[in-house]
Amino acid sequence: MAAAAALRLSHSLRNSLFAPTLRTNKSSNLLFCKFSTVNKILQPNDPNKLILDVKEKLEKDHHRLPVGKNGRDDEDMILWFLKDRKFDVEAAVAKLSKAIKWRQEFGVSELSEESFKRIAGTGKAYIHENLDVNGRPVLIVVASKHFPAKEDPIENQKFCAFLIEKALKRLPNEEGEILGIFDLRGFGIENADLEFLKFMFDVFYCYYPRRLGQVLYVDAPFVFQPLWQLVKPLLKSYASLVRFCSVDTVRKEYFTEATLPTIFRD
Repeated sequence: MAAAAALRLSHSLRNSLFAPTLRTNKSSNLLFCKFSTVNKILQPNDPNKLILDVKEKLEKDHHRLPVGKNGRDDEDMILWFLKDRKFDVEAAVAKLSKAIKWRQEFGVSELSEESFKRIAGTGKAYIHENLDVNGRPVLIVVASKHFPAKEDPIENQKFCAFLIEKALKRLPNEEGEILGIFDLRGFGIENADLEFLKFMFDVFYCYYPRRLGQVLYVDAPFVFQPLWQLVKPLLKSYASLVRFCSVDTVRKEYFTEATLPTIFRD
């Protein structure tokens, strides 16, 4: 029965598969970017000069973009995109300008706890109150509580962006990465959501570069494998961030007894 269910899942998901090239999702104005190989960052002699170069080019070519926090003159944000683009000014400007436009169109600055009382109440995704052993904020998704056929996909996407923002605020001096944990115990066909998985990785790649440190798929059942086989090729080298593991591994390698998430205590 498990094999038959997995086969049905594979067929249904394959129908929704799209090419991972740059495109606009008309329903949410999201830009989906093609993944490229992650390369080693080459630190320049004077990154401050490059930051100023990016600021000047953004002011000249994209003067309508907002300024301030997460705007075209935010030097911390500029540095993240320079690192991601191996300190190529032109490439950083191109990617950063799209990210700032996305933040405007998606209304990221307007997302709040009040906006997501209902969806947060389901317990399907949240930020863990403690950091992991590597000092990373932890975003937990409980897959068995996610029912895409009954929910608004745009609300789910905005909730995801809100949680990413919330996690990043827990980082000291905005330095560091996020650990994502998908609790796949009890996962079934009705919980499968290829679009959301693609959205999450696209968002991290396009708009929060180098902020996702690792993703744990915990106790993945056999029926989850067809979904993973479809999404894995889209991630290219980013698939290396994913680790399939057990609850016991989470307990022993990622948390102390005091900081372990409640859902992994039993």
